[in-house]
Amino acid sequence: MVVKIEQIKEPGLKLDQPIALELLQEVLAGARVGQDTGFHATRPSTLHASLRKVSGGVLVDGKFTAQVTAPCKRCLLDVTLDLPVSFTINLVPESLVRGEDSEDKGAEDRGQGETGGSFEMEDADEEVFDGKTIDLDPIVREQVLLALPMNAVCREDCKGLCAQCGQNLNEKQCGCETKVTDPRLAPLMNIKLN
Repeated sequence: MVVKIEQIKEPGLKLDQPIALELLQEVLAGARVGQDTGFHATRPSTLHASLRKVSGGVLVDGKFTAQVTAPCKRCLLDVTLDLPVSFTINLVPESLVRGEDSEDKGAEDRGQGETGGSFEMEDADEEVFDGKTIDLDPIVREQVLLALPMNAVCREDCKGLCAQCGQNLNEKQCGCETKVTDPRLAPLMNIKLN
């Protein structure tokens, strides 16, 4: 999804662009980062975005919902999740960034404000682009990864699997002893203290 700057008129530009299932699957499979997320896309989505020119750059407001599946972290059954994704990013042209770095004003501002790591906190939602075209695919990729939960759970009260026999405890109780003794420490249970 590429947008040319000339397409963005004074009132802005509204987009309803399809997000291909292949793009979502590629992101979740970790094709670019080399690590599978454990999530799988189940259907394509639609990006609803508005782009406006602001102070030399472009402000992008977007939202979409990605439907994904993953195994439950407790019982391993597949869980389907709807991930609502919403973002606002300020795209700054490379020419403007290079111009600010060479000025003394930029150097003065670096000493003020809260910082985090190697970037300024107020620049956290800014990205650089070539100034002529905006490729929305990398933005969608990044936002999908940021929206993923740490772990998927089928339901909050999921009981998981029995640690001894592997029975899904949501379906039925297995009868295994709930208090498990470490076999290495079992001989100590026979010691009688008087």
